[in-house]
Amino acid sequence: MRVAIVSDIHGNRTAFEAVLADLKQTSPDIVFHGGDLADAGSGPVEIVDQIRNLGWKGVAGNTDQMLASPETFETFANRAPKLASLWDAIRNMAAFTRERLGEERLSWLRSLPLMQINELVALVHASPGNPWVAPSAQDSDEQFNSVYSSIAQTIVVYGHIHQPFVRRIGSQTIANSGSVGQPHDGDHRSSYLLIDGFQVEIRRVEYELEREIQAVRSSGLPHAEWIVRTIESASPQMP
Repeated sequence: MRVAIVSDIHGNRTAFEAVLADLKQTSPDIVFHGGDLADAGSGPVEIVDQIRNLGWKGVAGNTDQMLASPETFETFANRAPKLASLWDAIRNMAAFTRERLGEERLSWLRSLPLMQINELVALVHASPGNPWVAPSAQDSDEQFNSVYSSIAQTIVVYGHIHQPFVRRIGSQTIANSGSVGQPHDGDHRSSYLLIDGFQVEIRRVEYELEREIQAVRSSGLPHAEWIVRTIESASPQMP
């Protein structure tokens, strides 16, 4: 069975359309989404609706929880009060996106599970039971084992950090799917994973960056220039 993992779209409709076109070429048997679908982009409604129409199973990301259950974000933000200006910008964007999505879509986001499992692959957004905290790509084998060794599947996939990689640790392959909408590895192309048996491939997909920049600027999204800088640089930025 060939499995695709598509994660961290973050409302980037242009990138999502490009990945959908690539999926038609790679033709996986099943597609899972890794969460963080709608927040901080030009097309949150369209992306949520399309994923629901496609029938993809998936997991809740931290920003999905933030949109559907704002108290989860407040619990996280309270741990780092020195970043108050960053949290305020995130709140402003989330409020805008939450209003656009409406309660029925938010209820659907609220219903997403924290893990998806098939015969070989386990998918979480960040860590098992916690979509807010995950290892970095540079962490040690011991740190990865402490987070994921309780999972029985041979291949464990997560998103959240927006940096794709594939790493063999003991009997497990740990992979990060990267981000469709906001890569943070210096390469603005969208990223997703294609798993064929025990082989895990990172797919990079070019999309019309300038088209998405214009869409973000015309969307009414607060702090739109922050998102423009992020997708232009393919690296984390501050508002």
